[in-house]
Amino acid sequence: MKKEDKVLNIEKLETLLNEYAHFYVTDIAGLNAEATSSLRRKSFGKEVKLVMVKNKLFCKALERKGIDYSQIESAFHGTSAIMFSNTGNVPAKLIKEVNGPKDQIVKLKAAYVEECFYGADSLDVLVAVKSKNELIADVIALLQSPAKNVISALQSGANTIHGVLKTLGERPE
Repeated sequence: MKKEDKVLNIEKLETLLNEYAHFYVTDIAGLNAEATSSLRRKSFGKEVKLVMVKNKLFCKALERKGIDYSQIESAFHGTSAIMFSNTGNVPAKLIKEVNGPKDQIVKLKAAYVEECFYGADSLDVLVAVKSKNELIADVIALLQSPAKNVISALQSGANTIHGVLKTLGERPE
């Protein structure tokens, strides 16, 4: 590969790193052409960008971005495909979905999620990581819960009082 091509590839990878907040380093060498196409379609449907990279060029892009990847440096060997996403747990769920309960076709090498690095054995943890929007929804639900309880109690009390008054009003004197 010519030096100009390498520079262009590094710039493209750097652009992707700026565009997406999270990335997963995976090994999809075990997939045939049909399975790879299927994975790309599923990735596209879930707003995950799947890119095959040269390890050294991706490391250069990480350096230019200012990300210290020393914790996951061992992941950059062999064939690597990077899954870029703006939601931290979507690629992990996609990997779980593609692999199924028994197989491990798509292998997780490392991940960079919520500004933290995760190793190859962290797939289950990454599936459970909640996105920012999910956490906000949980906080809102917790904040709304007491108000809903008060309103429910007031409404049930009003129905009870209404029933008592109606019964008393209908009672012959």
